[in-house]
Amino acid sequence: MKYTLGFRIWHWLSAIVILGLLGTVFLRKTFLSYRTNSEIIMTKLTDMGADIFKEDAVIIAKAIRNIMWEWHLILGYALAFLVLYRVVLFFIDRSKRDAFSSLTLHKKGVKISYYIVYATIFFITISGFVVYLHEYLELSQETTKQIKSLHELSYNVFLVFVPLHILGVFIADAKDEHGIVSTMINGKTKDNF
Repeated sequence: MKYTLGFRIWHWLSAIVILGLLGTVFLRKTFLSYRTNSEIIMTKLTDMGADIFKEDAVIIAKAIRNIMWEWHLILGYALAFLVLYRVVLFFIDRSKRDAFSSLTLHKKGVKISYYIVYATIFFITISGFVVYLHEYLELSQETTKQIKSLHELSYNVFLVFVPLHILGVFIADAKDEHGIVSTMINGKTKDNF
């Protein structure tokens, strides 16, 4: 199986962007959680003899994570570009076109899982922009909240897909697709070495 340069570029840029997005969400939910950090701010200031209202501590905690969250938005724009790039690749890159009926049951399952991931990427991109631009779109708070919930729920697809994808690649490389990792890097099949 040969991967064209265009597909390999898309693959590795997508990997970097998706891992970056997962990283920002992980940081937001753990180390940079405004709930946890506002409690730390309140406790430390109280220990130092200064009182602070909980609301003010929350504002400070959110300000600390805002810089990191800007990266989430930048990576969201990058993901949107990569979605468009993948759509273009679908029409111009014929290297990944195998007749579905000719695939083994396993390969059909893999192909379907990729389509689910592609649909999730598309949804996460659109929903992210809708949440970000909700004021310009004049959406109600309730509608925005529901879309945000679905956006965050979709994140779980990547929590499952990323480790399974990495594991699957190593298994495929060890079993019947020797060199799949290096092929995704340099585009050469084992026959080309």
